[in-house]
Amino acid sequence: MPPLITREEALALGEIEDHDEIRALVERAWAARIERFGDSTDMCSLVNAKSGGCAEDCGFCAQSRFADAETPMHAMMEPEQILEHARAAEAAGAHRFCMVTQGQGLSKRDFERYLGGVRLVAEHTNLKRCASIGHMSVERAQELKEAGVQRVHHNVETASSYYDEVTTTVRYEGRLRTIAAVREAGLETCVGGILNLGETRAQRVEMAFELAAIDPTSVPINLLNPRPGTKFGGRALIDPWEAVKWIAIFRLILPAALFRLCGGRVENLGDLQPLAVKAGLNGVMMGNFLTTLGAAPEEDREMFQSHGLNIARQPDNASNPRPDNRSGWLSGETPDVIGDHLDPSVRRPDGRPDSLVPAAAADQSRGAQGLAIRVWDPSQQLRYRAKRSVPSRPDGAPNRSPHGLAAR
Repeated sequence: MPPLITREEALALGEIEDHDEIRALVERAWAARIERFGDSTDMCSLVNAKSGGCAEDCGFCAQSRFADAETPMHAMMEPEQILEHARAAEAAGAHRFCMVTQGQGLSKRDFERYLGGVRLVAEHTNLKRCASIGHMSVERAQELKEAGVQRVHHNVETASSYYDEVTTTVRYEGRLRTIAAVREAGLETCVGGILNLGETRAQRVEMAFELAAIDPTSVPINLLNPRPGTKFGGRALIDPWEAVKWIAIFRLILPAALFRLCGGRVENLGDLQPLAVKAGLNGVMMGNFLTTLGAAPEEDREMFQSHGLNIARQPDNASNPRPDNRSGWLSGETPDVIGDHLDPSVRRPDGRPDSLVPAAAADQSRGAQGLAIRVWDPSQQLRYRAKRSVPSRPDGAPNRSPHGLAAR
């Protein structure tokens, strides 16, 4: 589906700052989203299956060996651990599960362990399955498909004209080659980027039209959450109205893509998250992110339901990964397979009835069904290790940390 606005129109919309004008833009984006997707949603969750020690120099990431920041560390998870996180994500209301690893590729041993996790998730859950493992060949993409992966995530991060400010060790052309390999293997593509890395408004429009040319199935939008000790660690958060505006503009440029809001949404948007949903989102990354905490799953579900959107799922073992239809919008009626078996007698620590309770209260929150939900929690499940030495960044930029090595 071609963009609904021209590049010139997008540039003009990018300059508006009046809140009433932004609200009008949001209504336009909402109409485009409803016309294409009805009330269906696509809620995603992830697990950081391998963390820390990344050799690349991405300026937004604390996992980089060039970042003057504590590095979250753990080796490749065992397949059974991946399945445990997938089950928790499904019980928390996710429709899709992404298994993420650091770096730009996996060793043969780690890749085999990863495939084992994918197979278990495909066999034991109704989750749609996504992979995010860096660069890959067509052969590896085919192996992922055979194991049960349906979509591969690989961001371009930013506009091509600004890309070298973000990373110098991961080439933009290499990202495009990986996306092409994924498509050649017959898998869907998930390609997006991060806003507020220092790019201009014109470069945001540039990125949106470059994504339109790639034509991915899914577009994740991240908002920079500045991490101390990274190249972009000293940047301020984006203005929430500015963020909402750009979500709406991206929706009008990419009307057929499944849009989800991911990292940084809690810190940057705050109370405007519901307005961001109306700006054209199909879903969000539920729960927590790779190394930071997110929102409670029940808050995310309520936020979408408040707009009349349906968050129930299809019990089809993800055999139809797109479109994501859970209310009979396209064909058939679908029960809420999780809601049907939750025990309403279970109550949250604050007294409200809800079987989806935090991990800390899991021991006290098992109902007759024995359901206990442990959503991925980087604050408890990652071990952080300070770097003894940090090499100079290849681009010569400083790592802006108030508690950096120079200060120590």
